Amino acid sequence: MIGVFDSGLGGLSVLAAIARALPRADLVYLADTAHVPYGDKDDAFIRSRVLRIGRHLVDQGCGVIVVACNTATAAAVAAFRESFPMLPVVGVEPGVKPAAAASRSGRIAVLATASTARSQRLAQLIRQHAGSVRVDVEPCPGWATRVESLRLEDPDFVEEARQHLAPLLAAGVDQIVLGCTHYAFLCPTLEPIVAQRASLVDVADAVARQCVRLAGASARGRGQLRLLATAQPERLDAALPALGLTWLRNRLSDPTRLVVA
Repeated sequence: MIGVFDSGLGGLSVLAAIARALPRADLVYLADTAHVPYGDKDDAFIRSRVLRIGRHLVDQGCGVIVVACNTATAAAVAAFRESFPMLPVVGVEPGVKPAAAASRSGRIAVLATASTARSQRLAQLIRQHAGSVRVDVEPCPGWATRVESLRLEDPDFVEEARQHLAPLLAAGVDQIVLGCTHYAFLCPTLEPIVAQRASLVDVADAVARQCVRLAGASARGRGQLRLLATAQPERLDAALPALGLTWLRNRLSDPTRLVVA
């Protein structure tokens, strides 16, 4: 079984990619909705949540863990791997490397939560993989919360997104990295703004490919899915159709369940 977790709904974009890549794998998704979003929390708090949720998923029998949150990966994946050294752990990091490789203008941008934007891990990724490419890091406060509230078609957001993106496009950015798993669900709004001037870079499929490589026996199951939440489990049920993921319901083996973790 493969365990996937996030602070809320954003990691469903990663879960969907894994479900497509591994149709026989049994999956469990845990949303830490009691503490969403992680983007405005300090690193110590995020580490405590990641370790606690990770332990819960391991106790449930998960043989692979996916930290489907850029903020949690930056703040806590190293500590998680130290605590579970024999367990395959897949983190989610902004796609700086593929964006830098694809850029023709020599300028890329990363859209991120405040926590990820200030993280040493993002700074390290930029140093390691951006080379001579200039990287603009653009904090996007409130965007993850917008996805959590399922306000995806709010007309006011179009102008807000334009205010973030227009200066980047004017500066010649041609690759825009989605540095939060929630942001994948904002693409219908973001894509018309960037139009043919820039590409949006998401890493969900790359994470799924890494799961395929690491899954081993965890890839073989009955293709079932369980959804868990630390608060308001009904929000996960409502999210699947709202986020275009109704097809995942076909894999559900049990009703969405509230867990204490």
